[in-house]
Amino acid sequence: MPSHRGRESRLNLVNLMEHPGFFERAGPFTVRVVAEAVEAKLADGADLNFQIGNVQPLDGAAQGDLSFFDNPKYLPLLSATKASACLLTPKFVEQAPSGTACLVTPEPYRAFAKAIALFYPEAVKPKVAPSKASDHSSLIHPSASLEPGAIAEPGAVIGPEARIGKGTTIAAGSVIGYRVHIGRDCYIGPNATITHALVGNNVTIHAGVAVGQDGFGFAMGRAGHLKLPQIGRVIIQDSVEIGANTTIDRGALSDTIIGEGTKIDNLVQIGHNVVIGRHCVIVAQTGISGSTELGDFVALGGQVGVVGHVKIGAGAQIAASSNVRADVPPGARWGGTPAKPVRLWFRELTLLQKLAERKDLKLDQGGGDEP
Repeated sequence: MPSHRGRESRLNLVNLMEHPGFFERAGPFTVRVVAEAVEAKLADGADLNFQIGNVQPLDGAAQGDLSFFDNPKYLPLLSATKASACLLTPKFVEQAPSGTACLVTPEPYRAFAKAIALFYPEAVKPKVAPSKASDHSSLIHPSASLEPGAIAEPGAVIGPEARIGKGTTIAAGSVIGYRVHIGRDCYIGPNATITHALVGNNVTIHAGVAVGQDGFGFAMGRAGHLKLPQIGRVIIQDSVEIGANTTIDRGALSDTIIGEGTKIDNLVQIGHNVVIGRHCVIVAQTGISGSTELGDFVALGGQVGVVGHVKIGAGAQIAASSNVRADVPPGARWGGTPAKPVRLWFRELTLLQKLAERKDLKLDQGGGDEP
């Protein structure tokens, strides 16, 4: 599967490295301040005055970043991380790299939610760009940029610092949010909402689609469920089509990515941090949970459910109404609940049918054929 960076390079309208982002970052903060804010204890040897400038996932963190570790599945990422500080439980302190300051807490995920709120205080609620009263005299904000040939139908709202490419139509009632960039020759259907997103060229987004809202991320606990601010983006590459009333959440830390040429049906839910490869087909009423990865040319039938943090290999096909709970090898054909190779699934169905049809099968204590 191509890297996130390689996929982003397919967007032609905007250089993503120059995009200012959607949320302003506070800080930097010392390790001491971060530890106090998230109610964590510092392991021995930590430099209390070291400056932490940002929050990042384990595999994306660099010098000066804070990360967290909460799922043993990602232990190899902890061992290899370049983060300067990491939130984790006492059990895993010895597994952290020698150069990483350990902030010890019984609930790393909950502590990380507090850390994100510390660095990105505006991300707790939907972003509203500053404006003056006079800005509301037009539905196209004065700071928005539309290339010649771009069309905004009556009732379309285009927010501050948004950019729309030539040949693109923004249909009536649609809302294009703050700093959203949309490429050329796109169509954004009626009442669609696009926020926190960068969209490539020749993209079709049908009526009622919602892109870029924050994902369903909460650190659950007895004291209540603490919201995890979502500071990532949605990246939609060239020639993608998204069906009516589909929803695509923005990433929590990294980006939600929809690969080039992918076709998504109506009423599909795509969670935060999902990475979908090129030329995938996703049929109606499918739900894909957060941090799942689909390789190129994956096909998901209608009403497929995919749990979070799994990988579906390139070219794999999942039968309709199946539930995917584990990694799927490239090129595989799976079905059922839980999903498994189709040959095994068909054998199970055949055996169950034969068992149910047995005349001597006792269905209750009475021993009759009828329940």
